Amino acid sequence: MEYLMDIVVVYASYQSPRLTYVLDWLFRERLQLTYQLTTSEEEAINAPYCITYGSILPGKIAIPDAGLTAKNSITSLQSADAGIHRNKGLEECHPKVGDWNGLPVLFAHADGYTIPFDICSAIFYLISRYEEYFPENTDRHGRYPATDSILYKQGWLTRPLVDQWVEAFRQLLETTWKVTIPKHVFTFQPTYDIDMAYSHAYKGIKRIVGAYIRALLKGDVKQISERTQVLKKKAIDPYDSFLWLRQLHEQYGYKPIYFILSALRTTPFDKNIHPKHPAMVRVIKQLAREGEVGIHPSYFATHYDEMAKEQNTLKQIIAQPIHISRQHYIRLMIPTTYHLLMDNEITQDYSMGYGSHIGFRAGTGSSFLWYDLLKESVTPIRTHPFCFMDTTAHFDMSMSVTDAFTSLDAMVAGLQECGSSLHTVFHNFSLGTDQQWLGWNNAYAAFLARMANHHR
Repeated sequence: MEYLMDIVVVYASYQSPRLTYVLDWLFRERLQLTYQLTTSEEEAINAPYCITYGSILPGKIAIPDAGLTAKNSITSLQSADAGIHRNKGLEECHPKVGDWNGLPVLFAHADGYTIPFDICSAIFYLISRYEEYFPENTDRHGRYPATDSILYKQGWLTRPLVDQWVEAFRQLLETTWKVTIPKHVFTFQPTYDIDMAYSHAYKGIKRIVGAYIRALLKGDVKQISERTQVLKKKAIDPYDSFLWLRQLHEQYGYKPIYFILSALRTTPFDKNIHPKHPAMVRVIKQLAREGEVGIHPSYFATHYDEMAKEQNTLKQIIAQPIHISRQHYIRLMIPTTYHLLMDNEITQDYSMGYGSHIGFRAGTGSSFLWYDLLKESVTPIRTHPFCFMDTTAHFDMSMSVTDAFTSLDAMVAGLQECGSSLHTVFHNFSLGTDQQWLGWNNAYAAFLARMANHHR
């Protein structure tokens, strides 16, 4: 079969920013095809490769239209079993669940169309994070709860469902049109959050004395001994995994991304060494030589000025502009966080995941431009989802190291089948010698070896 080189014509009764956004991502980014959206039925009929949206034409691939891609279409949304609830001009909707050849789907539709669900509305609903504009509650960090999401409620959170739809759709186009449409190659990007570079070292006399007192009150002789050995420079700090990581990356050819917590004051949630401390400056500069450095805004950096100060501090240290970020504690509140990031000239964000559950917050491992529902427009900020974070698996989900990496491997397999992307989030402290993370560094080294072998 020949490669599909012609333009794919998509016929719909309307054009809208939402529909264009989805089609751009689906066809141009994911399928790497050129498409043209038209409202001309004649043009659709004459096109050799045509998809109809919301109507059926003889010999054409037909997709039902549930109405979500048409801005503020209350009538259409009601046809999708929607319960209307307004939020700043938006209508809340509750997608109907269905099945497509064994694949669970949203915005299911009765028979008559080539596929039994509105794939455009389904993709838009998940990657725009539509449901997060209607939060019923928030967790103790002010975050949208994973347990309120439709993917969690349906038991689909750990599968890259959007990527699976795209792959099934790609295969449908190949089979129907008897052409070859190459699948994306799976990619893996290791990323790290540097919240606390050291457990004992460089903390300053006040924090060191406080730590000794707390250990004495607990009778923790082992920690007292460990801290003393580190401070006397007779032992490596248990959080110091930086050299080990560097050697691992060099061995397998990875260029990591490091997100540096650059809080300028200590809080219960920000316990980093001050970024201008000479020891921290050395760490940051070394990490910038090894890979890419982004900002990890402090817990309370929810206003422009606070984030700008942290960003400028980091910028001065590495002598490079800072355009990438990930939220500390994954405090991604949509849409306010993205507005803050754009005000601070962040162009790429790596916060699209949950801090409490592993899995796919937006149903995909693939990156996408964030769509601002309040302004009904696509933005320049590119979102890179992650599906696994070490602290989430260990602390929030109480997983053993074996269970955590087994779950990660299962998600990797799903992403590989779809030609999607994997971003993992680890911390330097989980990969050092701290006893509560016993075995994690060895398991991670084995994981990186598996990922490297996949690319060979």
